[in-house]
Amino acid sequence: MRVLLSAALIGLGLVTTPAVATGQPDNTLVDAVARDLGISTTAARTRLDQQAEAHLVADRLPSVPNSGLWFDAATGKLTVAVTTSAAAEVVKAVGAQPKLVTRSQAELDSIFAAVPKSAGITGYGIDVRRNEVVVRTLTDLPAMTGVRVEHVAARPVQQAGDTRPGSPWWPGGESNCSIGFSATDSSGGKHFVTAGHCTNDANQAAYGESGQRNRIGTSNVGGNRSVNAREGDMGVVAVTEPGWNPSASVNTWGGAPITVAGAKNAIVGDAVCHSGNTAPNFECGTVSAVNQTIDYGNVVIEGLTTSTACSEGGDSGGAWLVGNLATGLHSGGQSSCSSPPAQDQSIFQPVTEALAKWNLTLYTGGGDGDATPPSTPDGLRTTGSTSNSIALSWTAATDNVGVTGYDVYQGTVLAASSTGTSTTVTGLAPDTSYTFTVRARDAAGNTSQPSTSVTARTAPGTGGRTFTNGTDYQLRDFQVATSPLRSTATGNATATTTVTVTAQHTCAADLNIAVVAPGGRSYLLQPYGQGGWRCEEFGGQRTFTFAPTATERATGTWTLRIGDNGPGDVGVLDTWSITL
Repeated sequence: MRVLLSAALIGLGLVTTPAVATGQPDNTLVDAVARDLGISTTAARTRLDQQAEAHLVADRLPSVPNSGLWFDAATGKLTVAVTTSAAAEVVKAVGAQPKLVTRSQAELDSIFAAVPKSAGITGYGIDVRRNEVVVRTLTDLPAMTGVRVEHVAARPVQQAGDTRPGSPWWPGGESNCSIGFSATDSSGGKHFVTAGHCTNDANQAAYGESGQRNRIGTSNVGGNRSVNAREGDMGVVAVTEPGWNPSASVNTWGGAPITVAGAKNAIVGDAVCHSGNTAPNFECGTVSAVNQTIDYGNVVIEGLTTSTACSEGGDSGGAWLVGNLATGLHSGGQSSCSSPPAQDQSIFQPVTEALAKWNLTLYTGGGDGDATPPSTPDGLRTTGSTSNSIALSWTAATDNVGVTGYDVYQGTVLAASSTGTSTTVTGLAPDTSYTFTVRARDAAGNTSQPSTSVTARTAPGTGGRTFTNGTDYQLRDFQVATSPLRSTATGNATATTTVTVTAQHTCAADLNIAVVAPGGRSYLLQPYGQGGWRCEEFGGQRTFTFAPTATERATGTWTLRIGDNGPGDVGVLDTWSITL
């Protein structure tokens, strides 16, 4: 089990981190925590204050033997598991709450190391609150002392869907991911950190819009700035294009932005929130476990943190917060916002490890003291439209330091972003009216008031409901090919939706094929091992059907995902289409 710069190791006295002043909890954060944890805003504010104090207590915890620590929402204090009364007295002296347990950290580590690594296990790690090891599995396991077995219905998945935390970005022509946190290197170079499974291709172009427009920079420069293996799920995008600047302002998708004040590793029991590109976009929950090993099926990753917050495809790489401090990069989960959520509904990579690995400095909003928002843009107007897009322009805003970009909203939903004074909103339904506003923002994350709104209507459509992506994608061993296409069909998807795939592959049984809807819901078309384990060629065209949920909208980006789950095969996706 690898060593992480985690709160648990701080409790063991192996590392220390400086205290970070967090200030009063932001109203947007308070409201989100109250909504997703089902508590009042007063209780949410109190909880955030208490867990911030608990982190400061963890920072000053002396080198005392313990078996882990967590934030206890019931008492509002940091709780530390210890095995002796002497250690309990030391814990109490610094303002923490001791809990006497039977197993030392060394005993837990020994039990952890003895867990059988069978194919059905989806994840395992130490449950500090119960002083035991938990194993999540698809199959039955023999009883083991000190081990709790939890049966799960499915594996978690690595979700795929100015550099503002939580906003979308596109690796080349693949489906979108989400920006984690802006950072700088020792020479002042601009970057952002995100998920490793979004940055696995070396020297790949990174875009701020779908369709290879509005380039941000280059992902995984030199091929050594991405990890998606046991070490972690983290990567770096170099921001090199003119007009793109780092931002410490977390996109809360309609609410007031939250300015990142620093970084801190989450502890069990923390209320945490994440921002990502897929609706509901900004979601909160509690940390259920840290330093967990997760088996995604195609890769096993150690040192991840699990939470009860929900997430969807496209959130990968997005920003996780504990209070207003950066804490993680979204890795994966169950791709569902069903209720009640599973304990490992969403999973993230500790951000401090990514910053340390590539010697990057987190970009925060507290360094330049700029608290002045830009002026409100005026003159918002339409300059053209098609059946699925509306072009907009406006007059430039002013700022005491400088305007870095503009965000266009359709109601409370971010529809497009631009570094200039014009943009085109795409993915709209034909013959439909839309109302837009625009806000200006600066490098410190300050945003203006919304402009006066403008209403425009798209042109009538042609009525076609079949959409195709003819780009070739290589199918490689233990990797997932993602092919997106844009639908302009109106209303909801049909009760029976058809997907046609044309591909070549030497072993069809090794392929796991699914389609991801615009809202992030995944529909499995062909499971891994379909038709038995005998390899037969996937040659030519195959047609699949599935039944979308009754409310699945047809408009937006649909993504085909083909995972090659076996060794020694070659193949290519030629084309695919969907009839909605």
